[in-house]
Amino acid sequence: MKNILVIGSTGQIGSELTFELRKRYGNDHVVAGYIIGAEPKGALAESGPMEIADVIDGSHVAEVCRKYKIDTIYNLAALLSVVAEKRPRLAWRIGIDGLWNILEVARENKCAVFTPSSIGSFGPNTPHDHTPQDTIQRPRTIYGVSKVTTELLSEYYHHKYGVDTRAVRFPGLISYVTPPGGGTTDYAVDIFYSAVRGEQFMCPLKEGTLLDMMYMPDALHAAITLMEADPARLIHRNAFNVASMSFAPETIYAEICKHKPDFKMVYEIDPLKQSIADSWPDSMDDSAARSEWDWEPHFNLASMTVDMLDKLSVRLQWQN
Repeated sequence: MKNILVIGSTGQIGSELTFELRKRYGNDHVVAGYIIGAEPKGALAESGPMEIADVIDGSHVAEVCRKYKIDTIYNLAALLSVVAEKRPRLAWRIGIDGLWNILEVARENKCAVFTPSSIGSFGPNTPHDHTPQDTIQRPRTIYGVSKVTTELLSEYYHHKYGVDTRAVRFPGLISYVTPPGGGTTDYAVDIFYSAVRGEQFMCPLKEGTLLDMMYMPDALHAAITLMEADPARLIHRNAFNVASMSFAPETIYAEICKHKPDFKMVYEIDPLKQSIADSWPDSMDDSAARSEWDWEPHFNLASMTVDMLDKLSVRLQWQN
C-alpha cells in the first residue's frame, strides 16, 4: 500500500482507521473519503487530504483515485445492523450497489479493495459454537444478506477480473472513540459509557447472549495486516473469520464491576436486537486467518476493560 483511500472515514471504523493508516504510511498518502453531511472535522480534517467519495457516485470516486494515484481502497460504506433493518433498501443501495461501483473503479484503476463483512453474514442455521470458516450462511436480516453478497461479489471480481479483494468478518467492535451508532453489539460500548458516568445500565440483550467481540485496536490491526499480507498465502480472501473474545452481558458486567463495584445493570430486552443477536455466532473459528496471514489479537476481555475505562474516563472528562 502506497496511496490509500478510506471511504467512510468518519464512520465507526473509518475514523480510527484513517488515523492509524496515516501514522503508518504518512498523512499525505491517506485520503479521508466522506459524504456530504458527514465531513471530517478537527484533527481528521487537518492531518491529511480529504475528498467527497460517495460509493453511489462511482465516476467521482474514480476521479479521486486518479488524482491521488490510489492503489488501495478501504470501502467501509454501510449501514449498521439495526439501522439497516429499518431502512433495507438504503442498506442494499449503499452496501451492494455501492460496492459494485467501487469494484468497477478498482478494476479500471488496478486498486486493491478491503470491504469488511461481519458475523451478521451467518444465520440461525449456522453452527453457533466455534463457527467454521466455511459453513452455511443463510442470514435473515438485510444486513446479513448484504454482507454475504459483499463476500460473493468481491470473490467474483477477484476470480473474473483479478481485482485484489480481501475481507474479514468482524465481530462486534468496541471503541472509546466512536459513540454507538445502531449496531446489535453496541450494548458492549454503551455499558462502558454508563459505568464511567455512574449511571445504571439498561441492557437490551438477555442474560446468556453470547457474541463475539473485538476491541477496536485489534480490528484496525486485522484490517491493515490483511491488506499487507502476501497474496500468495491467501486462500479464502473474502472473508476471513477473525476472533478475539466472546462474552455475554453478565460477563462484561462482572468484569467492569471489578473496577466499578457500585455499577448497576438491569435488563430491558429489545426484541429486534435480541432476535438479531440470537441468529449470530457465539464464537468463531479464526484458524484460517491465523494460518494464512498470521492473525493474532492483542486484547482480551480483562485488558480491554482496563483500557476502555481509562481512555473513556479521560475522553468524557475532556468533553465536559
